[in-house]
Amino acid sequence: MASDPLSPDEVSRYARHLVLKGMGGAGQQALKQARVLVVGAGGLGSPVIAYLAGAGIGKLGIVDHDAVSLSNLHRQVIHTETGANKAASAGRFAHALNPHVAIAIHPDRLDAGNAPTILASYDLVLDGTDNLATRRIVAATCETLGLPLVSGAVSMFDGQITVFAPGGARFADLYPAEADDADLPSCEATGILGPLTGIIGALMAMEAIKLITGIGEPLIGRVLTYDGKGGRFSEFAL
Repeated sequence: MASDPLSPDEVSRYARHLVLKGMGGAGQQALKQARVLVVGAGGLGSPVIAYLAGAGIGKLGIVDHDAVSLSNLHRQVIHTETGANKAASAGRFAHALNPHVAIAIHPDRLDAGNAPTILASYDLVLDGTDNLATRRIVAATCETLGLPLVSGAVSMFDGQITVFAPGGARFADLYPAEADDADLPSCEATGILGPLTGIIGALMAMEAIKLITGIGEPLIGRVLTYDGKGGRFSEFAL
């Protein structure tokens, strides 16, 4: 598919990318051609959406059926209007940040019925949802469609991120079938430190850009964990 040349505004907007060794014009064009879906516009989705929109993703899809509540705002920093649908609110933020990005809003609850149709329009998926049921649906659909998946998770002071690539380690290798949401601490019950979502969400955006442009070594088959209290990163293999 032929690429559209960058407009003068885009050249100025992405100037720091264009002079970046390894990125340059080819990398920016790859971002412009990419179709990326973000599932969840909450704590992790907020920085993901901000950085991917800023980076110049060609088409940015956002899935979230939930409404913004006051208790979200200490970490879901792209939202300001309580009661608004999160996907729509995130879309308004992304468009205001970068009008060159085509925004697709999916204000629906993702389920096994609609996931294949929604995900089929994208090349890459990032999942920042907070329940295993949805995350399993996203992972299974990505596996069926052959889509790479950037998966992030946070709890209290800690977070983790990995990339599931077609033919590689599977979601079930990290979260076995017997794992249940009832066994995991909820944000409502245990709380979460706001900046933690920014750290993990920014790392998710970084992995997406690496996958799209071919820069560096993505976290495929590796899980990167962050201990917020200790200020330490660790890694283990899947």
